[in-house]
Amino acid sequence: MEDRTPNRADLDPIEIASRDEITALQLERMKWSLAHAYENVSHYRASFDAAGVHPGDLKLLSDLARFPFTVKQDLRANYPFGMFAVPREKVVRVHASSGTTGKPTVVGYTAKDIDTWATVMARSMRASGTRPGDVVHISYGYGLFTGGLGAHYGAEKLGCTVVPVSGGMTPRQVTLIEDFGATTIMVTPSYALSILDEYRAQGLDPRKSPLKVGIFGAEPWTNAMRLEIEQAFDMHAVDIYGLSEVMGPGVANECVETKDGLHIWEDHFYPEVIDPITGDVLPDGALGELVLTSLTKEAFPIIRYRTRDLTRLMPGTARSMRRMEKVTGRSDDMIILRGVNVFPTQIEEQLMLTSGLAPHFQIELSRDARMDVMTVHVEAQAGQMGQEALQAASEALKARIKERVGVTVEIAAHGLGGVPRSQGKAVRILDKRPKG
Repeated sequence: MEDRTPNRADLDPIEIASRDEITALQLERMKWSLAHAYENVSHYRASFDAAGVHPGDLKLLSDLARFPFTVKQDLRANYPFGMFAVPREKVVRVHASSGTTGKPTVVGYTAKDIDTWATVMARSMRASGTRPGDVVHISYGYGLFTGGLGAHYGAEKLGCTVVPVSGGMTPRQVTLIEDFGATTIMVTPSYALSILDEYRAQGLDPRKSPLKVGIFGAEPWTNAMRLEIEQAFDMHAVDIYGLSEVMGPGVANECVETKDGLHIWEDHFYPEVIDPITGDVLPDGALGELVLTSLTKEAFPIIRYRTRDLTRLMPGTARSMRRMEKVTGRSDDMIILRGVNVFPTQIEEQLMLTSGLAPHFQIELSRDARMDVMTVHVEAQAGQMGQEALQAASEALKARIKERVGVTVEIAAHGLGGVPRSQGKAVRILDKRPKG
């Protein structure tokens, strides 16, 4: 792979500032953000008052633990614009979640917020190894989803040529990558595998593609999948993190020179990790639920937002800002199967270690009498095996999951293309258990 390490002189000074400088800036901005939320958003005024705290009580960053959490239901309860801290006329853009589990969560941006977002996205892309002048192929969805437009504005801010493809029409994705000479692709990791399948279906060698950097986010993925993608395309595969409620993509990003966790852009977002059950703040290095507070957002300040993403905080390496470990799953995506906690990433990890099987999978949950049953749908790799060999690979995966994850599952093995493909975020779990 081509060395894509950015020049240190090109970094924002705050990226390599001392921890004391970063902490001082965070404290100054935290005081402003708490006051801004309290004075302009009735929800925060009420929740702070109910908890018996006031923005003036924040003397140290550790004092943030005294303030109440914000959860997704708070955003839905204030639908559509109740969480905005500026008049609606000052909001230049609105994004929203899909609302598949209730009302959409709506977020707004002032012109300054959009510039801040573009800035952290450009920083993330530079950290990934993308350079000014590169051709950036964006396969994240456009529209109310924050992925496409967040990536788009960041790429333009960095000085790149943007190809705003969005998702879907996979054969066209391959054609445009090749014809336009894309050097960076921004896409969900599961859809990247679909693009890889299409390269092979067209008889093209993905290692000869123009791609040098892949920036993957919007869903958890493993280092085993990283290795698969990097070897297949001969490009760097780098993780990006974000969520609409906090800003969109660009909250944190891996650095291409280390790929050892995602540096959180702590000058704009303050991270905590808590015990998902008790809500207590955990020390750096402990696994728990990520909580984020915005430090500079005008239209939609967010205070102690529970992301439900499971990770741990670690010291900085390539940058001074702290890193978060790759997200291992979500506390609300956790499957409890006969008393054992199971995350889709654990299944993916064992699948990637099983020869003969493709990296596509889907988990189906059902109930047999009183017993929950997990069936993992998998498929053969292209040009690999007959039915007998496929069955042997399935049994090997079943044994791996039993040994490494601690649960007995059923494996449903399919031929090539038998597992549904993603054109955005992968649907990993089909829960067919009776409700109630």
